[in-house]
Amino acid sequence: MITPRFSCSQTTNTVVVSIYCPSIRASDVEIHVDHTLFSIHVNPYFLRLNFSHPIIEDDESNAKYEPSSGYLTVTLTKADPGQDFQDLDLLAKLLAPRPTNVQAPCIEVVSSTTEEDELVEKAQNLSIDRQEILEAAQNDWQLPQSLPEDIPGVSIHAVQRYGFLNMYTGYFKHISHTENEVDELGPDAEIIAPAERRKKRIAHENSKWDEEHYMADFADDEMIQELIAWKHPYIEDNKAIHYTDEENMVMLRLPRKEYLATPHQTHVCYLTLLSLLFSYAYDSRTTQCDPTPESAWTIAALVPAFTALDPPPYDDTHIPFPLVFSPAELNAALVPSYRRCLAFPLYRSFALAEACRADVAGYLSKGKRLVLRCLLDIKNALDHHEVYYLYSKLWVDDFCVWIQTYGSDDVLTALAEGLKALPMSKNLIGWHLDELEAAVQGVEDRESDSDDESSGDSSDSSSS
Repeated sequence: MITPRFSCSQTTNTVVVSIYCPSIRASDVEIHVDHTLFSIHVNPYFLRLNFSHPIIEDDESNAKYEPSSGYLTVTLTKADPGQDFQDLDLLAKLLAPRPTNVQAPCIEVVSSTTEEDELVEKAQNLSIDRQEILEAAQNDWQLPQSLPEDIPGVSIHAVQRYGFLNMYTGYFKHISHTENEVDELGPDAEIIAPAERRKKRIAHENSKWDEEHYMADFADDEMIQELIAWKHPYIEDNKAIHYTDEENMVMLRLPRKEYLATPHQTHVCYLTLLSLLFSYAYDSRTTQCDPTPESAWTIAALVPAFTALDPPPYDDTHIPFPLVFSPAELNAALVPSYRRCLAFPLYRSFALAEACRADVAGYLSKGKRLVLRCLLDIKNALDHHEVYYLYSKLWVDDFCVWIQTYGSDDVLTALAEGLKALPMSKNLIGWHLDELEAAVQGVEDRESDSDDESSGDSSDSSSS
């Protein structure tokens, strides 16, 4: 079945669903309404939407098809007239399955073969083998013989999970055969424990840190100051967010999942979101919202959850209230992003990193609709790369669905306020940034004094 393009709107008493389904027969349309669930089927299209409030079919409800435009417009009556149906523009949320009351993680069915089917299959195989033996004995045939195969080696390493809510495994089995320049775990990515991933990430960051590069950018920062002065149009624009047709099509292709995250997992999702938005902010500033072929590398390289499969939290602070973020925890969550933007890309400036943090606060303060648009931009950059599209599958696709269905504007606003007031110290980075900047400033001061003395000597000589 094909999921058609659609859009939803509302009036005081009705919800209107506009569906693009060209070349159909209106007499074949099947519509079903069940409390908050609306479904429509007309070959080859099928659409099921789950609204936030109940709807009903009554005399006021109707469906009209326009063959010239290919649009089927279905008008449904609100069970409670005047009730506001929220998030009608968040298509992935409407397409998500109806929430269940189960409080434990769902089980993923990896095979439809039941235990009984397996037993029957084994019995049949046994019967065939036995029949062959009996026939061979009766006819005095020579039974086929072969050397026993070597027993495969048994791995003593447990396969590790990773990605959004640790739902994935097996994606890096053949990483050595790809040109993944941001991967920091190598062929052992599938078996390296989380604690070891973190050690490898930190060691890699330290190896890539270049004092001379940082000092040179600090001394000659004209270009960096231009990047810092630039304003992101998403933050500057105060108009209501309306997604483009292209963005809506991307949302229609997102996976349809129900995420039964624990409070701690939800907490981790918000912290991981900060690193994704930080990488997006850096790329947006350095390209001024005109992505380049290097944008996918930049975004991927700055996210620890991508390069080392190492998402937050990065400290051992006990969290009594899962969705309350302390300054210490926010600092710990952002330090890896700061370190990476000072060690890997072209422009390496602490002031530029601070501007990116301000951008992240700006995205969050505008709510989940703008955050979703940023995530869609990240997905677009990664999906067009022949290697880094992998990180869309492991992280970004699920984040796009999760932020629509489970994201809270109140939590995002609280995070934004926390980032704005956050005192980020250079000492947390661990690379003696203050000392390096002081050394550069000292050299500049000495050169300035030398220039003043030279100009003074010249004036004395001319006067004599």
